[in-house]
Amino acid sequence: MQKTMSRWAKFMVLCLIASLVGACGLPRSGPGKKEIYSGSVLQEGDAFVVAVNDRVTRATSVTPVLGFTSAFLNAGEVGSDTIRPGDALALTVWENVDDGLLADQGQSATVLEEVQVDGSGFIFVPYAGRIKASGNTPERLRQIITEKLDAQTPDPQVLVTRVAGDGATVSVMGGVTQQGVYPIARPTRTLSAMLAQAGGITVPTEIAQITVSRGSSSSKIWFDDLHADKRLDIALRGGDRILVEEDTRAFSVLGATGTQNRVRFETQTLSAIEALAQVGGLNSNLADPTGVFVFRNEPEPVARAVLGRTDIIGDQRFVYVLDLTEPNGMFEARDFAIRDDDTLYVTEAPFVSWQKTLSAITGTLTPLANYSTLAN
Repeated sequence: MQKTMSRWAKFMVLCLIASLVGACGLPRSGPGKKEIYSGSVLQEGDAFVVAVNDRVTRATSVTPVLGFTSAFLNAGEVGSDTIRPGDALALTVWENVDDGLLADQGQSATVLEEVQVDGSGFIFVPYAGRIKASGNTPERLRQIITEKLDAQTPDPQVLVTRVAGDGATVSVMGGVTQQGVYPIARPTRTLSAMLAQAGGITVPTEIAQITVSRGSSSSKIWFDDLHADKRLDIALRGGDRILVEEDTRAFSVLGATGTQNRVRFETQTLSAIEALAQVGGLNSNLADPTGVFVFRNEPEPVARAVLGRTDIIGDQRFVYVLDLTEPNGMFEARDFAIRDDDTLYVTEAPFVSWQKTLSAITGTLTPLANYSTLAN
């Protein structure tokens, strides 16, 4: 009997020492569940701690919506034959006399290469003067030049060829095969055709974003949406700037997971279960599947919807709780959306803290061996 009491006394001493060591603060990956809950507004903290359910999932399912403004969508295709300021023209003039106005001695044709259309839309042609070119087609400009020269040389024949100039080009930058400045020609009047002209994109299509800047306006779309919705294949304008880049959204992961890092999104939408899978899942030796937390600042409309309250003012701190051991826990984690700048944190299992405490007291023996040694 005395020996049994002695064993129990030793065990109680062990428990007391364990609690004291635990109170001193053992190494760990972050706060425990009790410490997180203590930060709730219900306990005079500054965060709302909310268990995830179907209603919460619906209220927080806010994903970035990208799209072109009406100004981009409603712009019609620019005719590739319309001359604009900044374009370059090639003029050829044939004269029916041996000693013409423009041609050299013994020549019947005169070639004027790369006649620049100035910022006001005019060009200068010898003996024809300053002529308005912008807004006209090459055919109409040919007629105008012919009329101007006809009074000075008999029956002139004029050919006008429009080549791409500064006013009819688009800059394509970022994640494409060949960055550069490309002319708006007949085959490349639209966004998808211009991207194809640049060799296609080089970033993963699932997270590729395309920004088109026109003057002081810019709009952005997902690359996948460009092919899913024909309306997004907008007509281009001279001077447009096209930028292809990867999605910059990311979330942080901490605690008992396969890695602790800041992780980029790999898809347009990302659920909690996909985020865990992306970082290697829960650490089976450390993780508490009942303690999966998502830390986030919610805007006022979402905070009101989650809490069902109208007295919420301004952005609020939220801690969402996922319990993967519940019957529908995995489904909730599959449906709960992770957002940009979220922090995903998994607590350690209580057994891990106990094991660390015993190791701190008795060295590197296993907990069962420790208990057996002390009990004897």
